[in-house]
Amino acid sequence: MLNNKIIDALEKITGSNNIITDKEAMVDYSHDEFYPEKVEKYPSCVVKPATTNEVSEILKLANREKVAVIARGQGTGMCGACVPMKEEIILSTENLNKIVEIDTENQLAVVQSGVTLMEFYAAVEKEDLFFPPHPGEESATVGGGAATNAGGARAVKYGVFRNFIRGLEVVLADGSIINVGGKIIKNSTGYNLLNLFVGSEGTLGVITSLTIGLLPPPCAISTLIVPFNNIKDAIKVVNQLFMNRIIPLAVEFMQQDIITVAECYLEKKWPVKPAGAQLMIMIDGSSGNEVDNLSEKIAAVCMNNMALDVFIAESEEKQKEVLNIRSRMYEAIKPGVIEIFDICVPRAKIADFVDKVCQLSTEYNMWMPTFGHAADGNVHTHLMKYSLKADKLDNIEISGWRQKAPEISKRLYSYGRELGGVVSGEHGIGLVKKPYFSMTIDSRQLELMRAVKKAFDPNNILNPGKIFDM
Repeated sequence: MLNNKIIDALEKITGSNNIITDKEAMVDYSHDEFYPEKVEKYPSCVVKPATTNEVSEILKLANREKVAVIARGQGTGMCGACVPMKEEIILSTENLNKIVEIDTENQLAVVQSGVTLMEFYAAVEKEDLFFPPHPGEESATVGGGAATNAGGARAVKYGVFRNFIRGLEVVLADGSIINVGGKIIKNSTGYNLLNLFVGSEGTLGVITSLTIGLLPPPCAISTLIVPFNNIKDAIKVVNQLFMNRIIPLAVEFMQQDIITVAECYLEKKWPVKPAGAQLMIMIDGSSGNEVDNLSEKIAAVCMNNMALDVFIAESEEKQKEVLNIRSRMYEAIKPGVIEIFDICVPRAKIADFVDKVCQLSTEYNMWMPTFGHAADGNVHTHLMKYSLKADKLDNIEISGWRQKAPEISKRLYSYGRELGGVVSGEHGIGLVKKPYFSMTIDSRQLELMRAVKKAFDPNNILNPGKIFDM
C-alpha cells in the first residue's frame, strides 16, 4: 500500500476528485476483458490526470519513490496488460479525452490518448474522413489501440494502428516529455522511436497524445457471404482472390457451429444455408459500379474454386444485419470463454491450424469455436468451459477444464510456432501470453528487448512484469 505522503502528493497533482483509494470504487480498474478470476487484483489507488504535465508530475513522483505505475484506457484488453499485480498505481487516461484537431488539409487528427474509438470515428466521419483500423470494441481508447498495436478485420487492405500513427507525445518513466514523429509521412531521421512505443503495452512510456493519419472514405462498400464444404476449400480461395488482383477490405472465416450459436443468441438469421465453413468478404471502391464489378469478379473466382454459393448483401440494411451477427459472435459465447487466442500464422496455414484445433477439441473433449481474419492469418480460437448443446451453450462446466486449459494453450502456441506464426497478432502479450512469449522469439531478441526496457525505464516502474520479466 502507498503511504499517506504519496497519496497526498498525488492529490496535489490532480486534485482530490481525480484520485480513488476506496477499494469498492476500484473494482472496475482491477481487471480487463480477460476472465477476472485469473488476474483480478486491486491497485493501491487510481489517479486520473487531465493534462500531459500532470502525467509528467505523477511519473516523476513514482520514479523518485520507486512506485510502479500502470497506464490504463478503458480496460477492454484481453491479455491482462493493464491489470495490477502488486498494488501498483493505476494511471487512468479517461480525463485525457480531447479531440484536439481534425486537420482536413493534411488528413490528420490530433487526439489525446483517452479518446474512445467511438468518439474518434464519429469526429472523423463528421469531416468526411476515414480511419480504417477497426479492432471491434469501440469503447476502447485510441491510446490503448496504439499501446497494443490493435488491428481488426480491415488490416488486410489498410494495415493496423501502426500504419496510421504519424506522431506521439509520450511521458517517459522519469517524467520527461518527448514528441516523436509528427504531421509527416516520410521520416528517415535516426532511429524510429515512434514504432518502438506502438505495441509496447505501456512498458516504455505513457502515451498522452497521438497524431493519426486519415483517408478519404470509400464511396461504396459491399459484403459477400460464400459457403464451402470445409475450411480448406475456403482458405484456398483467399489466395486466389489475391492472385486475381483483388484486395478485399476484409475476409473473415467462420465455421458453422459459431454461426448457429450467434443466430440463436441474436434471434436473427444468417443469410446463407448451413455449410462446413463460410467466408465473409468485404470490398470497397470509388463507386457503386466499381464495387458491383468487383463483386461479380469475386463471385466467379469463388464458384470456380469449390464455393457452394455466393450471397451478395448489396443494401446497406442487409450489410448491417450480416455485420451485426459477425461482430457479436463473441458476445454469444462470452459467458463460457476461458481464453481467446489471437495466434497469427501465414494465411495459407490457417486450415492446418484449424485442423489442429479440431484434434485438440476431440482429444480433450473441449469445445473450441474458431473464427478469424482469413486474409491476414489471425486466428481466434476460443477455449470454452461450457460445451455446445444444440444451438446454445450448455451452461454446465466441463469437468477438469482448469487442468486442461494450460495444456491446450501450450500445445496451440507450440503448433502456431511450428507453422511459422506468433503468439499474438493483435491483442498483445500482457500477463496471459507472457509464459509463451519466448516460444516465438529467440533469446537474443529477448535480451535486446530487456536492454531497451532498461534504457527507457531503469527503475522498472512502468507496467512491470508485463510481456517479460526484467
